Amino acid sequence: MARPRSFDEDQVLRTVRGRFWSTGYAGTSVDDILRDTGLGKGSLYGAFGDKHQLFLRAFQEYCDGLVRAVGSRLEGPDEGALERLSGQVREIAAATASDTSLRGCLLANGAAELSGRDAEVHAIARRTFAALAELFTACVAAAQRTGDIDPHVDAARLADLLLAVVRGIEAGKGGSSPESLHAIADTALALLPRS
Repeated sequence: MARPRSFDEDQVLRTVRGRFWSTGYAGTSVDDILRDTGLGKGSLYGAFGDKHQLFLRAFQEYCDGLVRAVGSRLEGPDEGALERLSGQVREIAAATASDTSLRGCLLANGAAELSGRDAEVHAIARRTFAALAELFTACVAAAQRTGDIDPHVDAARLADLLLAVVRGIEAGKGGSSPESLHAIADTALALLPRS
């Protein structure tokens, strides 16, 4: 009969996610994970599998949480859609500008480090980017229905453009000043075609 687990899986995943987020997949050893979580190898492997499986689980949970958070900011009535969209882009700039640890976005970091050689990470990242694009597209379309954005412009293309800007802002975490990051967000929003 198996003994019940004496640790909180969610807390372990949060701890491990923080480690992967700070040092990357390759920069995180199993010994780092054991030290950070206080678990033994048997408990770690029994609950989560190997390092790769643990990363996949932490990465998937982060991505799911990101989509939920962006959805909660962007979804709503047509009225106010442009304000929600602008707020989201400016929030990314503000978060990146204030990220003194320079950790950036775990989705962007994990995709950049592993997508080229890890099909599972690549699949999670693609699904997440597609879900974010859908949320942005729906919000752009809502702003078009109210006349805040030109309804003759392809909503999906505008959404992709804004996502590219957001991803660029996040990539600028170490080399751009906070003022520059805010200016990039404001410029991108100012260039949205109005009715």
